[in-house]
Amino acid sequence: MPCLIAAPCSGSGKTLLSLCLAALARRRGLRLQPFKVGPDYLDPQLLSRVSGLACRNLDPLLCGEAWVDHCFTWHGSRADLTLVEGVMGLFDGRGPSSDGSSAAVAAQLGLPVVLVVEASRQAGSLAALVRGFRDHGPPTVRLAGVVLNRVGSARHHALLAEALAAIEVPLLGVLPSHPALELPSRHLGLLPPGEIADLAARSKVWAELAEQHLELDLLWPLLQPPAGHHAHDPIPSLLSAASEPGSAPLALQRTPIPVAVASDAAFHFRYPEAAELLEACGLEPRPWSPLADQPLPPDCRGVLLPGGYPELHAAQLAASGRSLTALRQAAAAGLPIVAECGGLLLLGQELGDGEDRPQPMAGVLPFRARRGELSLGYRQATALGDGLLLRRGESLWGHEFHRWQLQHAPDAAEPLWQLEGWGCPARPEGWRRANVHASWLHLHWAGCPAIPARLAAAAAATPACQPGR
Repeated sequence: MPCLIAAPCSGSGKTLLSLCLAALARRRGLRLQPFKVGPDYLDPQLLSRVSGLACRNLDPLLCGEAWVDHCFTWHGSRADLTLVEGVMGLFDGRGPSSDGSSAAVAAQLGLPVVLVVEASRQAGSLAALVRGFRDHGPPTVRLAGVVLNRVGSARHHALLAEALAAIEVPLLGVLPSHPALELPSRHLGLLPPGEIADLAARSKVWAELAEQHLELDLLWPLLQPPAGHHAHDPIPSLLSAASEPGSAPLALQRTPIPVAVASDAAFHFRYPEAAELLEACGLEPRPWSPLADQPLPPDCRGVLLPGGYPELHAAQLAASGRSLTALRQAAAAGLPIVAECGGLLLLGQELGDGEDRPQPMAGVLPFRARRGELSLGYRQATALGDGLLLRRGESLWGHEFHRWQLQHAPDAAEPLWQLEGWGCPARPEGWRRANVHASWLHLHWAGCPAIPARLAAAAAATPACQPGR
């Protein structure tokens, strides 16, 4: 049975340990399937690149517990090894509760927990901290052992080992202070793998550090994959359960319908299930780079604008006249356009760059975006009317995480939905037009499979747009 790698808080070293184990597995020629608890894009991108297999998110709040079970069993059982990286602190979930936390996912899947502790300023107090996490609950966790991060010396190692021995908790290894273990980051988290120039060299060092400093005779058995005797690909059954009366089986069309998916350094926050669900619905996702000023792909009949970092590339996007014109023409022609978070920013009038200089965007929606306060947390969204992807009264869960805020101009369009969440006053949010669904909210389509199905139906009913080249 695999383990779940957790920690007392963010920044303790969960991702570092996960990357070291993934790098070692790949060097040994083994297929390690990584998972990540919670709504995260950047850690999974690194784990995907280092392991060679697409990291899958396990989020019971966004996707439901049934999906978490099926996704974990199906993908985990098809690999040689499996690990699950937790999110934030072990018991951190929605608001002050443990709902959706690493502990909740570990309890649901029956996984032992490996606790990673940043120990650079600790000695005997380590025992009190670990005992607290071991014995706290609900949910009850089964602690397999501890990995210590930033151990400074042999003497420090001995002090910490003795503290753990006093409470009968196994020490599973250490991560020493090392330049390769200092991961660069910025305002939304770690840098994506495409921006870490020495990632291949780092991966080699990570594998070596794992062999030198981890107790692999104890850790390796905790990477064994789950049994998958009755596992099946959950995507087809997910879409079947979400099918609407009278809907056509789009996937049976002879030729897939092309849809453009913004895919470059500005737009890359996507879950792997998004493309899989689109393909299962009979669509063909085609990458499109606004940063490279590309026209929309030929014959495309829909546009997806995922999240990312458009604010860091605002000037380059503003100079991409061909891409922005194509997006305006697609909107005017009635092509379905779906935008979330960073993708939403491309549709506005202006986007403030990292130095708050306004840069012109596509002008499809009447707002200007500027850097502001952090908006972060799970949100329950209730549709305020029928739209491209939603029907009035439908409710789903999403996640909000951004530091740019919108300055609205008057707009005749109805708001998309009402958002509510812990510590977040209820408010209307988003844009709902006949062919536009735009919002700050990140969705995981495994939790709302009617959305890709409705997007496919809208694309099938829309003539292809041939914007000017």
